[in-house]
Amino acid sequence: MAGMFDQFEQPAQRSEHNNTWNQSGFIHMKLEQDVPIFEKARMNFTPSEKVTHVAISNKYLVVAMANSILFRMDIQQPDQQNEISLAKYTKSCRLSNMFLDPTGVHLLLSFSPRTQETVSELLYLPKSSHKLRATTKFRGLEVTEVGWNYTNKFEASTGPILIGTSKGLIFETEILLEGDKFFTTGLELYCKQVFDIGKGTNTPINGIEFRQIFNSDRYFIFVATPIRLYHFVGTIASDEKPMLQQIFNKYLNIPESLTYYEVKSKLRYSRLKFWSENNSNPSALAWLIEDCILYTKFDPLSDKDISEVMKQSKEIFYPKPVYQDYSVLQKPPIACVLTEFHVLIAYVDKIKGVSLLNKELVYEDNYNEAFGRLVNIIKDPIAGTIWAVAENTVFRFKIAKEDRNVWQIYCDGKNFDLAKRYSRNNPVHYNHVLIKEADMLFEEKKYMESANGYALALSGFEEICLKFIQVNQQDALKTFLCKKLETFNPHDKTQITLIVIWVIELYLNQLEKLRISGKEQTPQFFDLQKDFQAFLALEKVAERIKSIKSTIYNLMASHGDKTNSIQLTIVQKDFEKLIREQIYKNSFHEALDVLKSQNNKELFYQFSPILMQEIPKFTVKALIEQGSKLVPRRLLPAFANCEDELHCNEVITYLEFCVEKLLNTEHAIHNLLISLYAKNNSEKLMKYLDSQGQDLTMVHYNVHFALRLCQEHKLTQACVQLSAMLGLWESAVDLALTIDINLAKQYANTVQQHDTELRKKLWLKIGKEHFTVLF
Repeated sequence: MAGMFDQFEQPAQRSEHNNTWNQSGFIHMKLEQDVPIFEKARMNFTPSEKVTHVAISNKYLVVAMANSILFRMDIQQPDQQNEISLAKYTKSCRLSNMFLDPTGVHLLLSFSPRTQETVSELLYLPKSSHKLRATTKFRGLEVTEVGWNYTNKFEASTGPILIGTSKGLIFETEILLEGDKFFTTGLELYCKQVFDIGKGTNTPINGIEFRQIFNSDRYFIFVATPIRLYHFVGTIASDEKPMLQQIFNKYLNIPESLTYYEVKSKLRYSRLKFWSENNSNPSALAWLIEDCILYTKFDPLSDKDISEVMKQSKEIFYPKPVYQDYSVLQKPPIACVLTEFHVLIAYVDKIKGVSLLNKELVYEDNYNEAFGRLVNIIKDPIAGTIWAVAENTVFRFKIAKEDRNVWQIYCDGKNFDLAKRYSRNNPVHYNHVLIKEADMLFEEKKYMESANGYALALSGFEEICLKFIQVNQQDALKTFLCKKLETFNPHDKTQITLIVIWVIELYLNQLEKLRISGKEQTPQFFDLQKDFQAFLALEKVAERIKSIKSTIYNLMASHGDKTNSIQLTIVQKDFEKLIREQIYKNSFHEALDVLKSQNNKELFYQFSPILMQEIPKFTVKALIEQGSKLVPRRLLPAFANCEDELHCNEVITYLEFCVEKLLNTEHAIHNLLISLYAKNNSEKLMKYLDSQGQDLTMVHYNVHFALRLCQEHKLTQACVQLSAMLGLWESAVDLALTIDINLAKQYANTVQQHDTELRKKLWLKIGKEHFTVLF
């Protein structure tokens, strides 16, 4: 379509908000240069006469001119154009309206009589034909509006359509053709009046729109007159024609006043326009009347009556000229087009654009005499393009980023959800909305919500902190800092360090206050403690604490918070340092608690010696709790200096656990146990020796070592048993005779039968001792 638009016009553009927001420090970006929201381009087409009527649909243009010529052109292929004469009909009638269906295939032309001798006509012209055909059913009726069937895709038929007349009558019909032949004597497959709004009065139908809700049998219908807007909804149970009469019949038995919304207007016409997103079902309408445009959004699926639909409507009053001559009555607009956020209003000599959100004038363009009077402004229902047609020129509008200032309007109106939605692609605007929302929440004393908002925004850090400090909102400040921390990158070490220390200080202050006030066992304390632990466990926090551990430990110590100091070591796995600090402070139980809370077993071997000296009972209990996770042999140095009875008894307890529960067979363990038994508990020693048995190859201790110990501690009975195990039978019997002759006999009997000489020698010793005792 090169060369179609050869001239660009520069009308006055008024931005709703000319101020742009920028702030150094956090955001550094270049704001894009504003281009006009609305800009018109002149079409490379000069009509041979003044344009009187125009229709555009599906990129197909139809223009009626004052010389009774109908011009048609495919906009995408400008060379495909043709002209058709209307002179046959304009001699006795004048062209009053022209209607083109959404596909651009079916064209209806309405003619009004010039004299009383003639009657109104409705002509039909398909895209594929150059021959106008008169309808028979509508002869004598002045057609003022057509409601096209948006679901129809056939070129051979219009599908069911609604036709409105100057008398307020609504007909349903379908125009059907096959090539140049028609199935019936007339164009209409059928024609049926389905509703009467006028009741015999001159009540022109100025707007008809009906739609089928996608994937359903539900329909809605809007009908506009100069002062009333009608709304009909319903379902169609069958395909029987007339199809839409099923909906209108529903309203025949209810008060008519429930079907319409009425206004005061002296205009002899109104205009009804709709907006839909991506050719879906319309969800907003604009109704042009005398004083204003009524704009409202609606739900196509709703059963609300028209009064409910219009209850939320906005009055978009027509902008007044800056220098208005009050002696000259301002002419009313002739047409309008609805976009998502604006309405373009056409007068005979200008077009004005008004924001639907704040009702401000954002665009104004005057049309000079060279262009002629404006005829219409229309929107292609399929392509979505907007066209302004003057008597001598055709313009197409370009819309550039219509939603550019929507965010600001919603923000000013404190509709922050929508403001964020429409500013999300612009970091500067989005940040502005976040700050404004947070400011509002702060003013409403919703401090926690405000803190979350401020944290997401790029704003003055110190300023926000000071705001919460001034109103003594420690929780909100803490929330702000924590949320802000999430926005930093790992390389922002200075900022992260500052926030981590500050947040920890806030938590410690709050926990200390609760402890001092006796609330340490309350849900409030537990919840706060849980939050604090979750904060310390955050990856970003834990990583930063590694570099400032001494600062954090000192901070916790200043608040007397031993619990969290221990918890911090768990998170940081810095147990050795904390255990040393606790031992240095003689806080041995705290040191042991830290030791038990970690999984590094090497620290048990490292710190058990000193803990065994200071708190042997609790240390042994902790060692036993570790079970087989520890290697008992590596704990022997911890027991080396345990000499008094208290310490020895605890060591014995652990060694017995190793032997009896862990089934440890290491000689070092058993030897130490024997040495402690020999020193402190001879009774247990004997039980132990008995449990080990007499087989030298099966016992788990050094028998020679055990014998020497027992000899040192004069444990004769144990020496007898150990000597016998070593085969020192004479020594065993000699020792046994010193304490119990029967014990000597017992061991003499255990000597093997074949060793006659030894047995004889042992019994002579026993006999001699026995004789000595008797005499």
